[in-house]
Amino acid sequence: MEVEYPVPRRDESKVDIYHGTEVPDPYAWLEDPDSEETKAFVDAQNQITMPFLDNSSVREKFKERMTELYDYPKYSCPYKRGKRYYYYYNSGLQNQSVLYVQDSLNSSARVFFDPNKLSEDGTVALQMAKFSEECEYFAYGLSSSGSDWVTIKFMKVDDEKELPDILERVKFSSLAWTHDAKGIFYNRYPDEPGKADGTETTSNLNQKLYYHVIGTEQSADILVAEFPENPKWTSGATVTDDGQYVVLSISEGCKPVNRLWYCDLRQLTNGITGLLPWVKLIDNFDAKYSYVTNEDTLFTFRTNLNSPRYKLINIDLKYPDPSQWKTLIPEHEKDVLDFASCVNQKYLVVDYLHDVKDVLHLYDLSSGVFLKNLPLEIGTIAGFSGRKRDSEIFYKFTSFLTPGIIYQCDLSSDNPEPKVFREVEVKGFNVSEYQTAQVFYPSKDGTEIPMFLVHKKGVKLDGSNPVFLHGYGGFSCSLQPYYSVQYLIFVRHLGGILAIPNIRGGGEYGETWHEDGILNKKQNGFDDFQCAAEYLIKNGYTSSRNLAINGASNGGLLVAACVNQRPDLFGCAVAEVGVMDMLKFHKFTIGHAWTTDYGCSDDKEQFNYLIRYSPLHNISVPPQGVQYPAVLLLTADHDDRVVPLHSLKYIATLQHIVGKSPSQKNPLMIRIDVKSGHGAGKPTSKIIQEESDIFTFVAETLNLKWLE
Repeated sequence: MEVEYPVPRRDESKVDIYHGTEVPDPYAWLEDPDSEETKAFVDAQNQITMPFLDNSSVREKFKERMTELYDYPKYSCPYKRGKRYYYYYNSGLQNQSVLYVQDSLNSSARVFFDPNKLSEDGTVALQMAKFSEECEYFAYGLSSSGSDWVTIKFMKVDDEKELPDILERVKFSSLAWTHDAKGIFYNRYPDEPGKADGTETTSNLNQKLYYHVIGTEQSADILVAEFPENPKWTSGATVTDDGQYVVLSISEGCKPVNRLWYCDLRQLTNGITGLLPWVKLIDNFDAKYSYVTNEDTLFTFRTNLNSPRYKLINIDLKYPDPSQWKTLIPEHEKDVLDFASCVNQKYLVVDYLHDVKDVLHLYDLSSGVFLKNLPLEIGTIAGFSGRKRDSEIFYKFTSFLTPGIIYQCDLSSDNPEPKVFREVEVKGFNVSEYQTAQVFYPSKDGTEIPMFLVHKKGVKLDGSNPVFLHGYGGFSCSLQPYYSVQYLIFVRHLGGILAIPNIRGGGEYGETWHEDGILNKKQNGFDDFQCAAEYLIKNGYTSSRNLAINGASNGGLLVAACVNQRPDLFGCAVAEVGVMDMLKFHKFTIGHAWTTDYGCSDDKEQFNYLIRYSPLHNISVPPQGVQYPAVLLLTADHDDRVVPLHSLKYIATLQHIVGKSPSQKNPLMIRIDVKSGHGAGKPTSKIIQEESDIFTFVAETLNLKWLE
C-alpha cells in the first residue's frame, strides 16, 4: 500500500558529540511534548494510522469478540487484615477492579473501595494500598491517566470515613505502617517548578523517605532518610513482622543489588522525630537482600549473594559480620528461588521457577528442612497471600489456557493439603481444543533457549500459519505463562500460533541469565529472539511473510532493534512504548535507573556498544529486494516511564529514511493514545481498544481472514 507520510521539519544543525563522534539528532525538537510543533506531528501521525485501522473489516469483529471474552469475573486472592477478609474483584468489563470486604470467607461481601467512582472514563486507578497492622486505617494511592505519579489518601476502616490527609509528589514509593498505626513511611520527590502530571520529561532525582503522622499536614512530615550525595538512589521501607524494626532497602538503578539499613524502633524513646539512627547492616551494592521474616534479632533474607539463582540466609543482628551469616535454604542447582513467605509462625512457603514454570514448596522456618510439595499444574503463581500471623495461604494459578484458579491451604492442620477455593470459567471458548508446548532451540552461540507455543490441536506445520512472537528479555523479568484473551482470539479467529521465547536478559534462570543479556551482551537477547523466528520458520510453523513480532517497553526496544538488524525476517512488527534512543534515555524521568541494564552514552566504552544497536541510530534502507516489515509503534501522552519522544523520533526517522524508498510498500505507523501511560492502571475499555487495534494491524498487514 502507498502511504503519504507527514514531512516534519529536520533540524540538520542539531548534532551531538559523544567522545569525538558526531551524532545528528534532527528531530530533537520532538523531545518537547508541549510544543505546538510536536502536537501537530502527533495529530498528523494519528490521521494516517486511525483511518487505516478504521477501514479494516477485522477491527470491529476483534473488538466485539474481545469484549465478549474479556467479560469474565476476575478475582484476586483474599487476604486477611484485622478480623476481615479483603479481595479485588472485577465483574468482567469494569474499568478498574473493586476492593471488597467480608467478615468471614462464608459471609456475603460488600464494596469497600471502588475506583470506578473516581472518574467517568476509568482513567483514575488504585496503584497502591496498605492497611495498618490491626486494620484501623487504609492508605491508598491513586494515579491519573496512567502516570507513575501517585496521590496518597487515607480512610478509617470501621466507619469508612475519609481522612483529610493527602500526600503528593509520590512516585516509586513503598508504604509501611508502624504497628501502633500512628503513621506510615513513604517515599517522595522534592517539589520542583513545572508540571508533574505524567506528560513532563524532567529527571526524577533525590527521592527521600518520610514518616507521615495521621491527622497532620504533609508539610509536617518527618524526613527519616535522604541521600544528598547520591541523587539517583531510591529506597523502600519495610516494617518487620513483629513491628520492632524498620528495614530500608536502597537501590541505584534496576540491578538486583541493594544496601540494607535498619533501625530498632524500640530505641526511639521520643518516637520518630527526625532522621533515623540507621544501622548500616550491608553498605555496598554487591548483592540483593529481601526481608522475609525475623525472630527478634534473627533475620531471614532472600539473596543472590554468590548465588545467582537465590537462596535464603539467616543474619543475627547481634553478630552482623558476614562470617557469622548462615545459609537456611541453599541455592538450587537449576531452579530459581523466586519468592519466600513466612506463614503460621513456623513455615516458609517457597516458590521456585523450574524451566519458567512455578513450583511451590513448604519448608520449616527454624531448620530450613523441606516438608512437602504443594502440587501445581504447568503454569504461574499470579497471586499469593498469607502472613506470619495467618494460619492459611491463598494462591492464584494461571496459564495460557487457565484464567485463574485460587487455592486455599490451611497450614495449621497436621497434613496441609491445598483445595480449590475459587475457579473461574470463561464462556464461549473451548479450552480442550488448544494446547501449550514448551520447546528448546539453539541461539547463535549455541545456548538453549526455552519457548512456549500455544496453538490449536492438530495444527498443520506447512509454513503457512501466522505467528505472533512476543518477547522482553531485560531487567531480570521472566515471561511466564499467563492468560491473555487477545492471544486466544488471535489463535482461534485469525488461525494463529502464539510463541513466547524466554530470551537472555530476563530472570528465567537467575542472575547469570540476566547478565548474559545486558550491557555489552545485549546483542545476545536480540540473537535469541531472531533465532526463535528462524526456528519457527525452519520447523514449518510459519514463514517470514506470516511472522509478527511484538514487545513492550524494553520489549519495544527488542522489536525495533531486531527489525533494523533483520528486516527480511518478519512480516509485521508491533513495538509498544519502546526505548528507542539509547544515547539519551538516561536524561528523561526515571531513565537513569536503566543504565544498570543498558549502560550510558556518557561512558565511552558503553557508548560504543549502544550506538551499534540503538534503534533510532540504526535505521537504513535494506538491500535491494528487501523491505522493512509493516511497523506499528504505540505510545501515550502520559507515559512518564518511557517518554513518548522515543517513539516519535523513531517513527519520524523511519518514515524519512525507509518510507521514502520505492521498494517500501509495507506501512510504517504509530498510534499515540491520550490519557494513557506506560500500562499500569489502564482501564478495561482502553485495553480492549488497544489490543483490538494491535491485532487489526497484524491482520491487515499479514492479510489474515477472520475465522468464525
